[in-house]
Amino acid sequence: MSAELYNTRELLEAILTSIDEGIHVIDTKGITIFYNAVAAVHDGLEITEVLGRPLLEAFPSLTRHSSTLLKVIETGKPITYKGQSYVNLHGKMIETMNTTLPIFVEGSLIGAVEIAKDVSRLRVLSERLLDLESTITKQKKKPTNHNGAKYSFSDILTDSPLFRQIIEQGKKAAYSSSSVLVYGESGVGKELFVQSIHNASKRWNGPFIAQNCAALPDTLLESLLFGTTKGSYTGAMDRQGLFELAHEGTLFLDELQSMPIELQAKLLRVLEDGLVRRIGGTKSTSVDVRVIAAMNIHPEEALKINNLRADLFYRLNVMSYRLPPLVERKEDIVLLSNHFMSLFNQNLGKTVKGLNQKVKSAFLHYHWPGNVRELKHTIEYMMNVTEEDVLTENELPILFNGFSGINTHLLPLREAIKKTEEELIRMALVQTNGNVYQASKILEVPRQTLQYKIKKHEILNE
Repeated sequence: MSAELYNTRELLEAILTSIDEGIHVIDTKGITIFYNAVAAVHDGLEITEVLGRPLLEAFPSLTRHSSTLLKVIETGKPITYKGQSYVNLHGKMIETMNTTLPIFVEGSLIGAVEIAKDVSRLRVLSERLLDLESTITKQKKKPTNHNGAKYSFSDILTDSPLFRQIIEQGKKAAYSSSSVLVYGESGVGKELFVQSIHNASKRWNGPFIAQNCAALPDTLLESLLFGTTKGSYTGAMDRQGLFELAHEGTLFLDELQSMPIELQAKLLRVLEDGLVRRIGGTKSTSVDVRVIAAMNIHPEEALKINNLRADLFYRLNVMSYRLPPLVERKEDIVLLSNHFMSLFNQNLGKTVKGLNQKVKSAFLHYHWPGNVRELKHTIEYMMNVTEEDVLTENELPILFNGFSGINTHLLPLREAIKKTEEELIRMALVQTNGNVYQASKILEVPRQTLQYKIKKHEILNE
C-alpha cells in the first residue's frame, strides 16, 4: 500500500469515526471492514465483536433476506430509510433506520456502507405515548373540552366563496360516519378542518387522536396504530394501539401517503370490518373509530408514484375534500393578517394596527408556498422586528424582494446569500411543519447538510 493511499485511508477512517451516526461497512463476502463506535453503541455491542467477522455471525438473528447490507451486496442497488429490527448477540432487541449504499470502484462492486439511526429509544417514547393516551382515555368519564380537538368550524376564518362552500360540505360530513380524505398543500389548515368535523359530529365527546404517518419508522408506526401483544418482540408488553384508544372517537392519519403500502393494506381491512389485531396477537378486537386521513399531495399523484393503494383511495374517496391554497383565496390574506396581528399583539405586548399599502400589495402578489402557516410566521417575524404601529415594507422578509415593486437596499453579496439561505430553510421548515427530512427533499440537499445549516444559522426548528 502506497503512503498516499495509506494516508487517504487513515483520513477517511478518522472522518467516519467522528460522524455522530452509526457507520457499518462490509465487503462483498459480508465481512465487516469498518464499524464505528456510534454503530456499536446502537447495536449494544463492542467494536471487536463485529469488526473483521462475517455479518451473520455478529448478528445471528439476521438473514441474507432481512439484512439491508447483504441485500445491497446482492442487488447492487441502494436502500434508503429502511427500518430493521433484530436481536443482538446479548439478546437485546435493536431497531434502526438505515440508509444502505453500494460501493463501486471503477464500475465494480466492492462492498456496501450503511448509515444507521437508533430508533429503539423512539419505540420506548412511542410506547410511553400510548400509555399516556390510554391513561387519559380511561380518565374521561364524561365529556370535557380536552378531547384532543380544540378547533371548530367557527374558528376557520375566510371570505372566500370557494372555501365557504367546502366548509359547508364539511359540516354535512360531520353528520356521517363514513371515512374522510382531506388533501391540500402543507399549511392550508387540514388539521383545523379535520378537528372541526370531529367537534361537529356525534363523536365530539369521544377522543380525537392525530398521528403523522411520516413521523415514525414503519415498524413503530404499525405497533403504535395496532398495539402489541406481550412477547411479540423482546420487551413487548400488552398495549392498546391508537385504534383501540380512539374507540367511539376519531383517528386522524396525517400524510397518509407516507404510510408503507403493506401497512395501508392492514388499514384497509380495519376500515372494511372494524376489527383490529395487535402485533403478535391471535384475537381481533372490534373498534368503533372514524378514520379521517389527510395528504399534502394530490391523491392522483400519490397513486401514480405508488405511494397510495388504489383500493384504499376508493374506500376513502367516498367523502373527499381539497382545501385550496392561500394563493386561490387571496381575499383571505388581509383578513388572516389582521387576525394574526391581533394574536401577536396580545402575545408580544404590542399595538400594531395593520399593514401599509405596499405590504398589502406585496402579500397579494406573493405566491405563499407555505400557505396560512407561512403567513402566520411572516406576521410574527415582522411584529418582532417592528417599532411602529403599522407594518411596513421595511420589515418584510428578504424573500419578498421584487414583489409589487418592493426592493430593499442592496446587501453585500455574501450577506445576501446568507440571508436568502436562512429564509429558504425557514420556509421549507414552515412548509413541512418542522420535518427536517421533508424539508431536505424540498431544498434538494442531504438531510445531514440541512441539519448542519440549521445549527450554523441558529434556526429554531419550531
